[in-house]
Amino acid sequence: MKYNVRGQNIQVTDAMREYVEKKLSRLEKYFEAPETSELNTTMSVTKGRHAVEVAIPLQGTMLRAEEKSDDMYASIDVVVDKLERQIRKYKTKVNRKYRQESGIRTLFREDAAPVRVHEDEEDWELVRTKRFTLKPMDVEEAILQMNMVGHSFFVFANAETKEVNVVYKRGDGRYGLIEQN
Repeated sequence: MKYNVRGQNIQVTDAMREYVEKKLSRLEKYFEAPETSELNTTMSVTKGRHAVEVAIPLQGTMLRAEEKSDDMYASIDVVVDKLERQIRKYKTKVNRKYRQESGIRTLFREDAAPVRVHEDEEDWELVRTKRFTLKPMDVEEAILQMNMVGHSFFVFANAETKEVNVVYKRGDGRYGLIEQN
């Protein structure tokens, strides 16, 4: 794997880069063939909180984890643990699917010992479904509506584009917009 380590509001030192590469290299054991894509790591400091975000593009999916703490090295450790859990869970599902469909060579290496699945790695359970009518509005009105209901996101029909959009509140307190491609 190729490692792409960059910093936002922080200078990435050689020691930090080496630590990230050492920790992330432990994930390589899960892959059958070396990945040709880059493993992207972003380190940042905002209001004294050290954040690490890692994204691993795979065929058909993107594995991503983020962690914020008071210590950069602790954030790196937690992110790697999160990614390892995601990979094990995804590996189990992908390999099961390939075996059932046609026996295609697996994306992940098969272990001799079965992987223990922890309780927090079980399938996500859908506990509620909501249905509502989308009111056409502009982005500013959608942000206002989102803040009025106290949610971190809001789905609306964009009055300008006539498409379904989502506005959301970002971790830095600003807002984002998700548009249909």
